[in-house]
Parts: sequence; C-alpha cells; structure tokens
Amino acid sequence: MCRGMIPTLRQLQYLKLLAEHRSFSRAAEAAHVTQPTLSAGVQELEKILGAPVVDRGRAGVILTAAGEEAAARAEAILAQAEDLVQAARGAGQPLAGRFRLGVIPTIAPFLLPGALPALRARYPKLRLFLREDLTSRLIAQLKSGALDAALVALPYDMAGLEWAEVAEDELMAAFPANHPLTAERRVTPERLEAEDLILLEDGHCLREHALAACGLEPGRTKDRAGYEAAFAATSLPTLVQMVGSGLGVSFLPAMAVDAGLADAAAVAVRPLEAEHPARQIVVAWRAGSSRATEGRLLAEVLRGAA
Repeated sequence: MCRGMIPTLRQLQYLKLLAEHRSFSRAAEAAHVTQPTLSAGVQELEKILGAPVVDRGRAGVILTAAGEEAAARAEAILAQAEDLVQAARGAGQPLAGRFRLGVIPTIAPFLLPGALPALRARYPKLRLFLREDLTSRLIAQLKSGALDAALVALPYDMAGLEWAEVAEDELMAAFPANHPLTAERRVTPERLEAEDLILLEDGHCLREHALAACGLEPGRTKDRAGYEAAFAATSLPTLVQMVGSGLGVSFLPAMAVDAGLADAAAVAVRPLEAEHPARQIVVAWRAGSSRATEGRLLAEVLRGAA
C-alpha cells in the first residue's frame, strides 16, 4: 500500500469500466485510452490499495473480492464527482446544460409529447438526453450516476432514492369492442379473472401494478409475477392490438387511453371497480444528489402536462 496516496478519479473510472465490460480492451475503448494505459492505471490503483483488484490467472477479467468492493465504491465516488461538476456548471441556473433523464416505455410516448415543448419553453438552455428502458435498468443507471433522474411508476423499491410526484395514473379494464363487458359501467377484477388475461412481458412494472391494484390472486404461474396470463405482449401498442383481435382482456393506463392508444384497434375501456386501481408517476433521483432541485422542477413541469 502506498501510504499517503489516494486513487485518482481516472483510476477509479478505469476500474468502473473494467467492472462493466469485463475486458481490458473494451474498457480501454470506453475510456478512450490505449489498453496499456488502462492496464497501467489499474496496476497503480492496486499499489495504492495494497491489494489486487483483478484476478489475472483466469480467462477473461474477473474482479477479486477487493476489486468488487472497490468498484462499488468507485461508482458512488464518480457519481458524486459528476454531481459536483453539474452543480457548479448550473449554479444559479437550474435545468441548464446537460440533463440525462430515463423514462419507462409505458410513460414515454404518452406524457412526454405534451411535456417537452413546455419544458423547452420554460428552460431554453436545457439539453435533455432521454433514455427509454425498463424500471430495473433505469434505477440501476440512476444509482450508478449514468442518469440524473428517471421518470418511473410506483410502487417500486426506491431504496437510496428520493422522488417528486407527477401524477396518479388510473388503470382501466380493456377488452374487445364487441365483448359483453361493454354493457358494464365499471368492471370488477373478478370479472376479468374469468377471462383470458393479456399482460405485458415480465419486467414491465405495469404488469405488477395492474395485478396488485386489482388484488388478483396468483394462478398456475411459471413467472415471477405469480400470475398465469393467456398471452404476454412486448409493448402497450402490441397489447392493444392483441385485445382488439379478441385474444383476451387486459389493463391500460389512463394516460395511454387519453393519448388515443385504444383508438388504434377495436378496443373498449371501462374504469375498474377496485380500491385503488392506479399507479403513481414520479421523477426520481439519487438521495443526496445535487440534482434534487432540478428533479423537483422537472416534476413540476411534467405535472402541468399530465
């Protein structure tokens, strides 16, 4: 161990990239340096730490226990350093410059088209970078510092995060336009249980939200959600087409219905007769992040467009 020395941010970045890519060549490419440069930086880091971070005796790149611990801490330190830079650049000018926002696919096409013009008008210096992905991956990117904030839906495990509410999004029953349920003003979850149920693929939080909001019991399932659906859809537009083709019934968020998604097929929608059939749309950021004020301002603009 080199006494009195501490790792540089560059060395920590090399370790972080090595942990992500599990390859010296790919990590070097991501860092925009040569492989010998990255390798030398990692070796210097090992001298400072007094322990190897990479097991070089095996095929490929495998981090040691010390390496895994150092990589996790490096990720947090680099995220804080990024926060420091962005806070300094945006001092006195919130939502100016680069802002990386993640958004889940069951929100993006329905909320953002109306919100982005308002956001641009209010914060003309904002350079917004959008990344659409599933909640689990967005939360991981948020915690690693790859995103500044994320537009997601609750309930979800939000440990280590803070958030501001944008809107409550009601969940509605959806079924073919010629279905007997069209005679009902409101539909109970029990009526849907008797039908072939179409849900989004496992990994979409809307799947769990719909089942939880309606209190549907687990069936003869083979998936994590605990419910056996007749079919699984990859996206909401695909789900609507499947319902309109008579393959079954499903749930749609009200913001998608209001955006005209159900009009794309022969689909009828009705409110659900349930205790709280809704999901909570929020803007989330890392706890303690310097982007907290901007996250709240962003939520405020989105709230006006919801």
